[in-house]
Amino acid sequence: MSENRRQDSFSERQKLTISLLLAAIALVSISAASYAWFTIADFTKVYSMSMEVTSGSNLRFDLDGHSEFEEYVKTLAFEQIAERIRREKGFDMQQVPLKPVTTTDCGSFALEDGTFVAADSGAYLSFRLHFMATEDMIVHLTSANSEAGKDGTAVTSSNQRLPDAMRIAFVTDGTCFIYDPGSGPEAQGNGDVRTFGLLPADEMVLSQDNALFALKKGIDKPVDVYIWLEGSDPSCTDAIRKADYQIKLRFIGTDEKHNVLDGSNH
Repeated sequence: MSENRRQDSFSERQKLTISLLLAAIALVSISAASYAWFTIADFTKVYSMSMEVTSGSNLRFDLDGHSEFEEYVKTLAFEQIAERIRREKGFDMQQVPLKPVTTTDCGSFALEDGTFVAADSGAYLSFRLHFMATEDMIVHLTSANSEAGKDGTAVTSSNQRLPDAMRIAFVTDGTCFIYDPGSGPEAQGNGDVRTFGLLPADEMVLSQDNALFALKKGIDKPVDVYIWLEGSDPSCTDAIRKADYQIKLRFIGTDEKHNVLDGSNH
């Protein structure tokens, strides 16, 4: 579904929900010691970004869907994702600054004043990943590193506050799974919108809390990915203006009991 269609289908009730959320944030911020929503100015931007996406040997993905598993890849580089966003959304993510936004379900994003912003504005990032596996599996987001090196899921920055303000969402099958680097490992929310964090790499445990979606052997699954700075997060203040950041995403497949599948059936 295109972003325009998402906005067209956004209900009045959902708009009211965001309006009430923004009003509540404003009331809390009056008495809070740290005021969220950093100031938007001409020279406010996240100057640089690095992104790497990796998967297990029995799980692959790509920016396009394919008919054969071998046509998918194990790793996507930042440059590939940036070029896809430039071609589809019309802006250079290395030049256009992210803006603090908020959302209730990843269907629409709003600025602090309640103004809705489209995906082609550059205020947040969105792109689609296509997944395929060699066997039925549950796909998890994991902070654990592969044998190849330190490639586990992480958001890092020279500014220690920035990762807590970052959000990365995966939307498929009508459910929005939001990775919050500053959150605990237990998933929060209802069936349609779930927010979760991850344990450190050496403590990572695969569970229902970090399970994203199911795959059927040899069947392509499209997943929409959204990346944004959550304006309502207490860490989203002027202190993170002009920060740089790096995003690494690693996915791994398990059976229904969350035992890792090693790809030996392929």
